[in-house]
Amino acid sequence: MEDSLALNLSALAALIPAALVVLRPGAGRDGPFWALILAAAVVPGAWAGELLTRGWQTDFGTALWVIVAATAALFVPLAAFSRQGWRLAPLLMPYLAALGLIASVARGEPEPMAGGAPAVWVDLHILIAVAIFGLLSLAAVASTAVFVQERALKHKRPGRLTPMLPSVADSERLAGRLLAASEVVLGLGLATGMAIEFFETGALLRLDHKTLFSLSAFILIGALLLGHRVCGVRGRIAARVVLVAYLLVILASPGVKFVTQVLL
Repeated sequence: MEDSLALNLSALAALIPAALVVLRPGAGRDGPFWALILAAAVVPGAWAGELLTRGWQTDFGTALWVIVAATAALFVPLAAFSRQGWRLAPLLMPYLAALGLIASVARGEPEPMAGGAPAVWVDLHILIAVAIFGLLSLAAVASTAVFVQERALKHKRPGRLTPMLPSVADSERLAGRLLAASEVVLGLGLATGMAIEFFETGALLRLDHKTLFSLSAFILIGALLLGHRVCGVRGRIAARVVLVAYLLVILASPGVKFVTQVLL
């Protein structure tokens, strides 16, 4: 128990310095940045792995920690291979720390996943779902950067944070690429979910809350990508759509867990 508490607190503590390191004068992708960003990915990942040592659990706290770990892990290659992606850290890391704090406070009893589908399909579906949450979390943060930068430009009052973030154009570009990847992975998630449903019930689709929210997000993201290509939809409108799609995906699983396991 004491070891678990120490690892939980370490996972929380690892996220804060990663948010502050980019606020230094002349900050860049240097040694301190990579040391703290890697710690923010590895330590929460170790804690999420510890929570799953007895198999996949469906409690609310574990779901949030998996989202935190997946998002932080996906941020590492984004920061490495995208010229401006690393600048999302001042928004991303505090958000992940807040999720981690909620997960720590709201942890309930582990609830093993039930079902009769072959393990390989279940494991594949879980991996895809984790990737969806990570990609959409990054897309939502990039869209939030669009809001922050456009607001600063509109009011001609740049704050201390705005010079650290990507420009409006760069944030939109990041959000668009992450959203396109999310749409592909979300489509795979829906397909594997249908396969699992077929194995368990003989039907391809069950219109429960998870399916409806996921389908709505898939349609919304597809419409935004099409609108951007055909009509040039961008800026705050596109950012709002991204955030709504992210909310739908969150409601599809963690949101329902919060209501059923924490509020009720």
